[in-house]
Amino acid sequence: EVQLVESGGGLVQPGGSLRLSCAASGFTFSTYFMFWVRQTPGKGLEWVSGINSRGSNTYYSDSVKGRFTISRDNSNNTLYLQLNSLKTEDMAMYYCRAGANYWGQGTQVTVSS
Repeated sequence: EVQLVESGGGLVQPGGSLRLSCAASGFTFSTYFMFWVRQTPGKGLEWVSGINSRGSNTYYSDSVKGRFTISRDNSNNTLYLQLNSLKTEDMAMYYCRAGANYWGQGTQVTVSS
């Protein structure tokens, strides 16, 4: 069965950092484009970042560009998102996505002073 399990969220102060992980299983991880999206009650789902199958090309929304870094370890079937210089606006549930079909259950990022 396909599974995507996010972890690494937590409570941080503005300006702090977190590293999110997404452990994938049940499909050929190394052949999939991967994405991070986030959700807030007010804004719904918002695309954050994407990475191609080899990890050679990365993409970011304007709101996180320069602060977040997406990466992947195909040998370990894991997707990462490094979140630096966090703002209160970044507070959301963060989900990893494999292609258009597979989603995880999310990990909560809370940014508060």
